[in-house]
Amino acid sequence: MGEDESIPPTQAAVLQQGGGKLAIVHNAPVPKVLPGWLLVRNVAVSLNPCDFKMAARFPTPGLKDGVDFAGTVAAVGGEVAGFHVGDRVFGCVPSNKQDDSESGSFSEYVKVEAIYTLRIPTSMSFETAMALNPACICTVALALHQSLGLPATPDEAAKLGVTATDTVLVHGGSSSVGLLAIQMLKLLGHHVVTTCSPHNFSLVKQYGADAVFDYRSRTCSADIRTYTKNKLRRVIDPFGEAATTSLCYEAIGRAGGIYCSLETYQQSLCTRRTVKHSLVMGPAILGRGVLLPEPYGVPADPELHEWSKRFFRSLQGLIDDNKIKPLPMEKLQPGGFKTVIAGLEILKSKKVSGKKLVVRVCQQ
Repeated sequence: MGEDESIPPTQAAVLQQGGGKLAIVHNAPVPKVLPGWLLVRNVAVSLNPCDFKMAARFPTPGLKDGVDFAGTVAAVGGEVAGFHVGDRVFGCVPSNKQDDSESGSFSEYVKVEAIYTLRIPTSMSFETAMALNPACICTVALALHQSLGLPATPDEAAKLGVTATDTVLVHGGSSSVGLLAIQMLKLLGHHVVTTCSPHNFSLVKQYGADAVFDYRSRTCSADIRTYTKNKLRRVIDPFGEAATTSLCYEAIGRAGGIYCSLETYQQSLCTRRTVKHSLVMGPAILGRGVLLPEPYGVPADPELHEWSKRFFRSLQGLIDDNKIKPLPMEKLQPGGFKTVIAGLEILKSKKVSGKKLVVRVCQQ
């Protein structure tokens, strides 16, 4: 157990106000460090669509926004081994958490469980760690494990003795979650088909896609069926919009398969009995449950909790071995939490394509 004596009692943070509006406050309490937890002095964050969507969908004044963070350990709770004050770390935490207003990454200090904390390789900057986008990695891993019935890492595949590979469609391959899904599937030996705009074709191929199709083409689904010989069985859809659900359903082969959405989708569009469909909520990966109304709420799952700890150990190995490539990155200036809020408006406008928005929030 250790602690940096300079930790203040209060901090700046981005919290929900009335109606789900986000604003900076300067008197948010700095969390106390509990056994099994770390307190991290934040340096950089990445921006994700969930950062503005959660506040808008579930407005609750006082909840903290933000999931991804990178910084240095400021305090180590009891029962924690292997971490010390000053260690460079990164990861993701639940945000806008109904049962814990201290949880979230848009603040000067972030609390995180040690078992879900990743070390930043020596040669990697805080911003580059954020371009790895741990929140998206976790969401993809949960989709593979819980929905598609696939191992999430080569370690898991080896332990289970799984060697068979499949063709998987990742819709929207140039999105952050899409680029990470492509990489994780390729690490497992799968054949990856994806969709995106033509100007991002070369990008998704650089990240491992075997075939890419223009999602705006009226024949996109038919072209994918032809390419996969009408045998496609597994699909990841990051968006869950009517058009994306329909495209993915039409691309799935004759024998049916699995449609996994990372956003709520219209179940009325899921008309094929041979296609199983499911929604994956990234924060559920911890196995502690997600306290939200249906269909977002997820019950606690002790088996998933144990699996998630094994996954994070394997993920650290992949990061140390440079097996996961950081996403293309845009560093927003001048930094700070005002830039975080401005960056979320840019993200909300849907003008960001093929890159991750990263903000340095504190000097280090």
